Amino acid sequence: MNKPINTRLSLAPVSYFWDRSTLFDFYARIADTPIDIVYLGETICSKRRSLSGDDWLELAGQLTSSGKEVVLSTLTLVEAASELSTMQRSCDNTHYRIEANDIAAVQMLSRRFKHGEIEGFIGGPALNLYNTRALNKLTALGLKRWVMPVEHSASALDEFDIPEAVETEVFAWGQLPLAYSARCYTARTHNTPKDDCQLRCLDYPDGLKLSTREDEPFLVLNGIQTQSALTHNLINELNHPKVDIFRISPQSQYTASIIRLFKDCLDGHIDIDKADAQLGKYAPFGTTNGYWHGIAGMATQREPLS
Repeated sequence: MNKPINTRLSLAPVSYFWDRSTLFDFYARIADTPIDIVYLGETICSKRRSLSGDDWLELAGQLTSSGKEVVLSTLTLVEAASELSTMQRSCDNTHYRIEANDIAAVQMLSRRFKHGEIEGFIGGPALNLYNTRALNKLTALGLKRWVMPVEHSASALDEFDIPEAVETEVFAWGQLPLAYSARCYTARTHNTPKDDCQLRCLDYPDGLKLSTREDEPFLVLNGIQTQSALTHNLINELNHPKVDIFRISPQSQYTASIIRLFKDCLDGHIDIDKADAQLGKYAPFGTTNGYWHGIAGMATQREPLS
């Protein structure tokens, strides 16, 4: 067995479009897992309205009662005044910390931080913080935790001079969020306009697979978001000294089992190779860790970094 590692686990917001009962059932199961932090909210498309604002707050209360730290996440791409208003309401809440996924949310939260109304906010992976200067800029505005962009490598993280009061969170499991667009690719696949998409994303609880001409899994289409088909897996890299939190991205099946495997590895209760083999069964198109090792994103390096 391995030595225990003093690192926490987080659960990213659900990226996909699930109906109300599915979301409530999912988070009821998550409440019984050893996850430390849960991010809640719609981050992809404002047309996905399975849950109201009050529903999200109800879930937040239930998870808080189960001992989880709850964070509310904002939209990643804001295109309308109504979306900006929804973001403002989230940023104005007085109970939960906010993950800002757009610079507009940063501006809203920085004003509250400046006036002493909040202790700070969390910078999501879409903020594209690529150097210490950018990190310091947002820290001055109230950043207390940042989620490293998924294409950063471990060696790139080593080059950061991270402020002492700022936590670092790294994407450790899931199909990688690669890009966002004003166009909805799921709607386009069905020859429907974005404004009349007929909520096609509901048909794809883990996104829509896109294959190469050789029929190899390549990407996953998730509304306006493009993801990797391969599942990013850092189960072999849980001892990086600069990482405070490892992030797991929800999927429609096995999320609770994935959380427990990561937790067992952190606690030294299971051999990492055994856990890695088990996790491979939960990745529908295979796994990768290329970005972390500074190589092609679709590649895999088996030996962990020393």
